[in-house]
Amino acid sequence: MNIALFDFDGTITEKDSMFQFIRFAKGKVNYFFGLLFLSPVFMAFKFGFIPNWRGKEILLSYFFKGTKEADLIKLGAEFAEKVIPLIVKPEAIDEIDKHKKSGSKIVVVTASFPIWVQPWCDSSQIELIATNYEVVDGKFTGIIKGLNCHGPEKGRRIRELYDLKSFDKIFAYGNSPADHEMLNLADEKFMKWEKVN
Repeated sequence: MNIALFDFDGTITEKDSMFQFIRFAKGKVNYFFGLLFLSPVFMAFKFGFIPNWRGKEILLSYFFKGTKEADLIKLGAEFAEKVIPLIVKPEAIDEIDKHKKSGSKIVVVTASFPIWVQPWCDSSQIELIATNYEVVDGKFTGIIKGLNCHGPEKGRRIRELYDLKSFDKIFAYGNSPADHEMLNLADEKFMKWEKVN
């Protein structure tokens, strides 16, 4: 059996699913007002003053801190059904279907939260490795639980969960430097859908 590892945002999807989920959940006006309010955070991230994971915590805390997890999961299911199909790249579907037909194990490896990615993966019969999040008293805090599934953490989580030596061939698909560690695990690797050495 082969295993195919796919990054989600920018590889399977045309757009960043986290921002699309926020817009879906909060509406266009609240979404853009929030981004404007948080613009100093984005600038701090761009210039390296705060790491990726902290920027994500600030963003998601602003929009969702104190929201019941059950309500977010319901929104995530609606988003996965109504929005994700509209932003999925045709070439991603073709490649996933090809691996399904060959009997490969297919895994999405993403820094996004399972709130909105898990329902899509479940409906597509795909396994998921994602960034975990903290819940206190049934409510979302916006805090990442463990490490952000980004960069080296992608490779670590894959090795932790799968015995890669047991697969005949490993395929990996990414679109940014954050996917290099995952691609380095593969026999056949693709960056922005182009095969690389």
